[in-house]
This record gives sequence, structure tokens and C-alpha cells, in this order.
Amino acid sequence: MAVREAAVVPEQRDALTELVQQHVGIGKRWSTRDFSEIAVDPETGWSPSKSLVGKIISGAGYTVTPKLVSALAVGLALPRDVVAAAAHLQVIGYAESELAVGAPAVLIRRLDVPLTDTPKSRAVAERWDEEG
Repeated sequence: MAVREAAVVPEQRDALTELVQQHVGIGKRWSTRDFSEIAVDPETGWSPSKSLVGKIISGAGYTVTPKLVSALAVGLALPRDVVAAAAHLQVIGYAESELAVGAPAVLIRRLDVPLTDTPKSRAVAERWDEEG
């Protein structure tokens, strides 16, 4: 009987939800209504409804689509590839080695930023944006 190597288990977390939660909701930068108005997919003009944004921040089930990823990227003022990496991490996961470079690495750094918006955390996030 052959011994099988242990499979590399991909890391998975609700990354897209976490990104939106950092900026949207009670006491955050935007209300669900405000965010749904500014998060617009530039190709189709589609934007998530207030109730969809509410589902996202509450962690309820929702379907990740390309137009949702694009709209969230606009609303969060993030590169689309970083938001797409969040969707990928949430839906599929990444092997640990994949999280070391590129958009997945930028995403992990953003997710690890404290949820409080202090001048220091803002400066760190801006520096990461410039590096990414």
C-alpha cells in the first residue's frame, strides 16, 4: 500500500466579506445605502442593492459574480485584482504559498489591518497601496 503525501490544504476565509466589513456598516465610513450608490461596475453600470450589501457585511449567503467584484473594487477604491483575490480566497481558497506574492499578498495585508481607522493604520494602508 502506497503512502500518500499530505495534501496542501488551501487557506480559506470570508475575505470579501471582511474587506467590505472594514468600511461599510454602523459606525464605518459608509452606510449600506451610501456604499450601494458608489459601488458601481464600470462596464455594466450595475451596483449591488442596499440589501445585498447588508448580506455581504452580515456574512449571509450571496453569489460572487464578476460584476459584483468590479463594483466592490470601485466602492472600496481598491484594485480589482485585490478584490478578485478576496473573492477567490472566500470561494475557493489559496495554498499558503500563493498568499506570499501579488494580489493575494496585498489582500492578506489589508485584511490584517485593524478595523479601527486611525492615522497610523491609514498611513500603513496607504504605504501598502503604493507598494502593491
